Amino acid sequence: MNFIVKKTPLKDALIIIPKIYKDKRGFFMETYNEAVFRKILGIKAKFIQDNHSKSKYGVLRGLHFQKPPYEQAKLVRCIKGKILDVIVDIRKNSPTYGKYYSVVLSSKNKKMLYIPRGFAHGFLVLSKEAEVIYKVDNKYAPQYESGIIWNDPYLNIPWPIREPILSEKDKKWKTIKDLEKRGDKN
Repeated sequence: MNFIVKKTPLKDALIIIPKIYKDKRGFFMETYNEAVFRKILGIKAKFIQDNHSKSKYGVLRGLHFQKPPYEQAKLVRCIKGKILDVIVDIRKNSPTYGKYYSVVLSSKNKKMLYIPRGFAHGFLVLSKEAEVIYKVDNKYAPQYESGIIWNDPYLNIPWPIREPILSEKDKKWKTIKDLEKRGDKN
């Protein structure tokens, strides 16, 4: 198999490390294979779109999610630089509801993070700049977009920066407890 798979502490979320073939010309790696992901890894997501972002040091994007019926599974990788990728399980019936997991993704380590539907997702750029590519399995529906504030005291995520660069939208998200009161979770 061309992938090493590691479970995360959060139910159904996976770290996927592609096998890298190097020689004097450079390297080759397979980053996605639908048959392998479905049959061997058990990932049923049918990815329909690829997204690509570029951000400078200190930019924090997230923690974003889409409400039903437009939840998105994602396959995230960093192709330039280094990021701290963070996911939060917001599936109300999950045994890991309200828990977060973080992992460094970089162009050097080539790790990918599979995020199932029902998770909030965000990342912080740790290098001078970073480019992130991710697949999604559902269309973007702005009216169903929501998020959790990056510094939510209930989650207590140990971000390695105190004052990240945020979009105006990302400055206004509520805490996970506020979302529970409003019903904005999966």
